[in-house]
Amino acid sequence: MTNRTDDWIEQAKYDLDHAKESQKLEHYEWACLSAQQAAEKAVKAVFYALQADVWGHGIARLLEQLPEIIRVNTNLIEESKVLDKYYIPARYPNGLISGTPRDNFTKIDSQEAIRIAEKVIKFCQDSISTIRKRS
Repeated sequence: MTNRTDDWIEQAKYDLDHAKESQKLEHYEWACLSAQQAAEKAVKAVFYALQADVWGHGIARLLEQLPEIIRVNTNLIEESKVLDKYYIPARYPNGLISGTPRDNFTKIDSQEAIRIAEKVIKFCQDSISTIRKRS
């Protein structure tokens, strides 16, 4: 099986760029969703670097499932839960009490989502680098 680690981390960075561009356009729901997707893909890249299978979309849970050789800061897991909350509501009106995702997501939401995604991606890039040095 081909190792796709680099493909996953590259797509994560591209999704983060998309989040930033969406924020500039005031498409805050898309900024939040793209930030969530960026972080999720970055964490999955770590699993692929470990040559491990990975399933699911919850970033916090994925981080918790990483083996002990990857030391995940508890604060990063907690912050990732913010991104996990955007997975459905940023896309679908029925994920919200009322209104559309466009009506409910704010600049502040998108700023926080992008900040957290940047931290997750940095952590994942560092982890992948460490894994490769050990191999």
